[in-house]
Amino acid sequence: MLGLCLLCLLSACQREKQQQDSREEYPLMKLKAEDRMLSVKYSAVIEGKQDVEIRPQVSGTITQVLVEEGAHVRKGQILFVIDQIPYIAAVKQAEAAVATAEANEAIAAQNLEGKQILYQDKVVSDFELRTSENNYKSAQAVLEQARAELVNAQNNLSYTEVKSPVDGYAGMTSFRIGALVSSSQAEPLIRVSDNSKMYVYFSMTEKQVLSLTAQYGSLDKALASFPEVSLELNDGTVYEHKGRVDVISGIIDKTTGTASVRAVFGNPDRRLLSGGSANILVPYERNQCLIIPQGSTYEIQDRIYVYKVVDGKAVSTPIEVFKINDGVEYIVENGLEEGDVIVSEGAGFLKNGTELVVPDDMVSGANDNGEEGV
Repeated sequence: MLGLCLLCLLSACQREKQQQDSREEYPLMKLKAEDRMLSVKYSAVIEGKQDVEIRPQVSGTITQVLVEEGAHVRKGQILFVIDQIPYIAAVKQAEAAVATAEANEAIAAQNLEGKQILYQDKVVSDFELRTSENNYKSAQAVLEQARAELVNAQNNLSYTEVKSPVDGYAGMTSFRIGALVSSSQAEPLIRVSDNSKMYVYFSMTEKQVLSLTAQYGSLDKALASFPEVSLELNDGTVYEHKGRVDVISGIIDKTTGTASVRAVFGNPDRRLLSGGSANILVPYERNQCLIIPQGSTYEIQDRIYVYKVVDGKAVSTPIEVFKINDGVEYIVENGLEEGDVIVSEGAGFLKNGTELVVPDDMVSGANDNGEEGV
């Protein structure tokens, strides 16, 4: 009897050992709710607050270049001087024409006054009086025309001093003393960029814009509630100053199906350059959500699955994930609950129903909600 009992005990131990040996060991994780801050990345173009092309408004040769390339310039500062001699002569000629017109207008006024007296005394006819009135009006018109031409000549003279319309930094120029310029030329004399603030332009899809409108009620409210954004530069670093979105276009581009969005960044150190490219990072905060590694999932026909551990077995379970992710983790929207245990790595090598080695602290009593045979 004693030998028979020992034999039965030994057989049971061997069966248990065989069962344990048949189980496979995979990394497991027990799900718990966590907070996550995600970011959505958009390709963007950087432009200065004002990027002005300086062009000549009159023709002539450049006699002075008063700007240094790359230097800071002030609003109203003279950058180039165009030959002023012909424009000074035009001003003097216009001034002489005004003086002549004023003298003729005075003579016409005196003649009209004399004709009016003679007409009252019935010395001259009505025709002569009207002729004097018309001569006076004509002299007045000639005077106004002369004055207008004088103003035009003075303006042209002032345009020979090409000034900066904004505060900013000068770009490069190929124009030197002696170069012939005109108002019709295609190339600007120089560009001046106001880089104290930088505008960063990117695009959002129509669906994203509609989602913002639905979430906040209007684009104005969406702008007021929009979180601060970050800027990832071309060298991979994140710009140290945060920006804010101040404009969302209300027009969808028919060609691309997107709306333009603008963010504003301060640029105290002139690190951002007009014409550069970067990525806008828009943060998205999710509180108390379930996080799983993307390595724990696999896809079949555009559906995402994980292996949930139920009664010690791997059960293929379809899940829905949040559309925004960082390429490393998923936020689970449906299909899993807090406390569930999943296989965290190697899901592509598992089969549905595989028995797993499950630590005691991860034993799950959850119901089997998986899909058999996937």
